[in-house]
Amino acid sequence: MSDQDARPLLVIVDAANVVGSVPDGWWRDRHGAARRLRDRLAADGLPGHDGPVEIVLVVEGAARGVESVPRVRVESAPGSGDDHLVRVVAAAAGRPCLVVTADRELRRRVLELGAQVTGPRAVRGDGGTG
Repeated sequence: MSDQDARPLLVIVDAANVVGSVPDGWWRDRHGAARRLRDRLAADGLPGHDGPVEIVLVVEGAARGVESVPRVRVESAPGSGDDHLVRVVAAAAGRPCLVVTADRELRRRVLELGAQVTGPRAVRGDGGTG
């Protein structure tokens, strides 16, 4: 087994897309909504995945500045969150990588780089992959 194979699954979460997938008033406090998602990821990891994971939460816009916590590295996109997320995937070339988003164009871009994709429900804790 190579060193790359021994690394945990890299899970990259499109915070804006996941937060925006539930109409719970997130638009009134985007920073707080991203913080709540970060905390849920830190507590739950990737529901249904038994192995170790490394989680990166990509935030943008009003959610910039959410800090990393143990188990979740937060990266504030300097511009487009999608572009930053694609750069994170590209930097992980050759490593197992799962992107969490429902954004069709972003899905296309990361699939071209060899990542797998799943939908927001995978990290919301309500099951499913859509």
